[in-house]
Amino acid sequence: MSEAEDFNQQKPTKTSKQHNVLPIWGNEQTMNLNPLILANIQGSSYFKVHLFKLKTYHEVVDEIYYQVKHLEPWERGSRKTAGQTGMCGGVRGVGAGGIVSTAFCLLYKLYTLRLTRKQVNGLLQHSDSPYIRALGFMYIRYTQPPADLFDWYVDYLDDDEEVDPRAGGGGPTTIGALVRQMLIKLDWFSTLFPRIPVPIQKQIEQKLAEHNRQMAPVKQPAANYQTGNASNYNQNRPDVDRREHDDRDKRDYGDGDKDRYAKDRARRDDRDRDRNRDRDRRDRDRDRERYRDRSRDRHRERSRERVRHRSRSRDRRFR
Repeated sequence: MSEAEDFNQQKPTKTSKQHNVLPIWGNEQTMNLNPLILANIQGSSYFKVHLFKLKTYHEVVDEIYYQVKHLEPWERGSRKTAGQTGMCGGVRGVGAGGIVSTAFCLLYKLYTLRLTRKQVNGLLQHSDSPYIRALGFMYIRYTQPPADLFDWYVDYLDDDEEVDPRAGGGGPTTIGALVRQMLIKLDWFSTLFPRIPVPIQKQIEQKLAEHNRQMAPVKQPAANYQTGNASNYNQNRPDVDRREHDDRDKRDYGDGDKDRYAKDRARRDDRDRDRNRDRDRRDRDRDRERYRDRSRDRHRERSRERVRHRSRSRDRRFR
């Protein structure tokens, strides 16, 4: 099926958000999840025993608040992909499974409840935990028509609430950056989001560019970052970091004292060269010492052989 035909099939599924019932886009049996992840969810005791007892939307939301600490599909260190190559390497969630995360178990649990539009909006605007909000955005990404994604996400593109999606931590980001990633990338750690048809993807990118142009005049300086206002989130964070780095250089070395900075950098380079030269010299000395040790050992071995040879010759002479 061509991209144009796929796009034409998407058009009738776009909803107007005038009613509370949400459509389910794609495969209603799998929620468009990777088959391996879905099999591990349905086979886990956490999903079959513990989550089975939760019957209401609010009970599941409370469980997300207490149990979800990251947004990856697998718990950290639980996957065994060593020695596997090609399609079995686990890069796309195809290889051997592991311990499926509580986040994805609860995401699928939400799907079994068939959330209404009001309940999904309740997830997106929840104030207790960013992981509750993040699962709401993931629910939309997996279940809603691609043509509707931008309308769902547009109000949160500059949301500066922090969340760390990595298992074990170490990858903090913002809700706004997370939402943008869901719109422009298919990869989600070791799995994939449902594919967005190319014509719709181009429309999303055009709308994102237009949104960025509209928001550029009202964005505040980096000093106001994390003030709690969603419009203060600066998407050009690397440029801000670079400017802050330049400001530190000017503060330390003066605005016009570039020669001093160059001299300091030259001194650091000289120290690095001296350090490398000393390391090479130590390596050569160590090699020479090892060669001498081996030579002494060979000399001792030959001396012992000569002594043994003389002893055997003497014994034969006196027999």
